[in-house]
Amino acid sequence: MIDIQKAKQEIKKYVSKYDIENERIRVKIGHIERTASIAKQIAKSMKLEKEDIELAELIGLLHDIGRFEQVKQYNTFIDKDSINHGELGVHILFEEGFISNFIEDRQYDETIRRAILNHNRNRKDVETTNNKELLHSKIIRDADKTDIIYMLTFEDKETAWGNANMEQQKMTDEIYREFIEEKSINYHKRKTAVDILVSHFAYVFDFNDKHALQIIKEKGYYDKIYNRFHFEDKQTEERMEQIYQIVKKYLERQ
Repeated sequence: MIDIQKAKQEIKKYVSKYDIENERIRVKIGHIERTASIAKQIAKSMKLEKEDIELAELIGLLHDIGRFEQVKQYNTFIDKDSINHGELGVHILFEEGFISNFIEDRQYDETIRRAILNHNRNRKDVETTNNKELLHSKIIRDADKTDIIYMLTFEDKETAWGNANMEQQKMTDEIYREFIEEKSINYHKRKTAVDILVSHFAYVFDFNDKHALQIIKEKGYYDKIYNRFHFEDKQTEERMEQIYQIVKKYLERQ
């Protein structure tokens, strides 16, 4: 049995031990709440059973639990500069035993564990052959990216991309090439905040469910993100325009 209301109460208790005055902590509290809601919407749009709708919402609440300790220890959201937050979340929930605070029924443990491990991986790197685990990995990955893209329309640049003066930076050739040729960004190759921005535009190619893409298109999230920037480097400005147009055309086709 999944008690969503109890899980919501417990997540509030869990995050209360962190510094809620820290901007990064504040951002993640809002993010997990919205991601859980989006995951529920996606599961409903897929006409799943009540059990899977509730499980999708629960995974949404828990998927970024590792972020709070990551911020406390490293004061960053950049995994390559700190720790893989998905793996840290699984450690907290299943090795430190916090999972029992959120759900008593152990039958869902492996699905929750696998979905959290997969949520911040590229589609090609998702690990599982179990249909239920794969289903919930796809739902949380889509819900997570939908809300991240939404947050990037308004969140301050230092919090979102780790640099308040991004317009002075350049897009690296390797990241530009990966977007144009492969449409999949190797996060470990990102060197600048602009590279991180490009990887956020590349999210659009990594969605599984068209319901999430429809939300992004109708709300004009990528238009709003693009309009936040005017880069000093001419080549970077031109490349960003090209990337933006590719994403717009992709959304139209979908």
